[in-house]
Amino acid sequence: MPEYPSDVRSDAKPHHRSLFERLTALISPEPENRAELLEVLHEAHERNLIDADALSMIEGVFQVSDLSVRDIMVPRSQMDVIDITDPIEQWLPIVLETQHSRFPAIEGERDKVVGILLAKDLLRYYAEDSFDVRKMLRPAIFIPESKRLNVLLRDFRANHNHMAIVVDEYSGVAGLITIEDVLEQIVGDIDDEYDVDEDEDNILSIKEGQLGPRWRVKALTEIEQFNEEIGADLPEIDADTIGGLVASHLGRMPHKGEVFDLQNLRFEVLRADARQIHVLLVEKLPLAEDDHD
Repeated sequence: MPEYPSDVRSDAKPHHRSLFERLTALISPEPENRAELLEVLHEAHERNLIDADALSMIEGVFQVSDLSVRDIMVPRSQMDVIDITDPIEQWLPIVLETQHSRFPAIEGERDKVVGILLAKDLLRYYAEDSFDVRKMLRPAIFIPESKRLNVLLRDFRANHNHMAIVVDEYSGVAGLITIEDVLEQIVGDIDDEYDVDEDEDNILSIKEGQLGPRWRVKALTEIEQFNEEIGADLPEIDADTIGGLVASHLGRMPHKGEVFDLQNLRFEVLRADARQIHVLLVEKLPLAEDDHD
């Protein structure tokens, strides 16, 4: 009678492969870089091994390690702050109107951030006879613009912080960033306290890049508004929104991190999933000499 290996039995139950094993089986040969790994993951999505949301989150994890704070921060000009040198009655309406849970507290000017005020701490203003706003402030965390998002997320979790003040190379306040801003890069849009639906929030000017001015643009921004604010001349024939124009130009749904040029603009896909584009980084390129003629 032939002998069989000890781990092979006729009565063994069928082995149900895990998702990881099925994904591994698709890799032949094994991916040697991130691009190849993402290609394998997209093939897995096409084979219905992972859904669009899971693929989007995996792409988001990769993207977080590539982005820095300056790429997604709320710019200084968009920050809602309170000036504690003013009477509380003067800035309290701002707190009620914006409905943020946290506010950078400044002392006279935006470069002098002295702490973070939690809106819930203002309840004591109505309950106590004497209220000192300075005693209510929590310490402000300051970080450089160049800090990587994956490192920042780890720090947020370790220190139980939700907001950080971003400073530039001259120690001036450049903006702020919240933990929700970072998580959105992975899981998609969250009802973030700094998100608004107004048109003016569709295009945010951020720090100038190596080649020219840069903007963070929501993909649902209408092309007409984009052209007007950025000074571009993109066609409105095949699409009504910037996201639609990008997909039409490429002939497919782009992946996170993809970069391409259109006219004198460089587009980078900051956030997208298998179904739609969410956010783009747009940089204006210098005009070629022939374009000046």
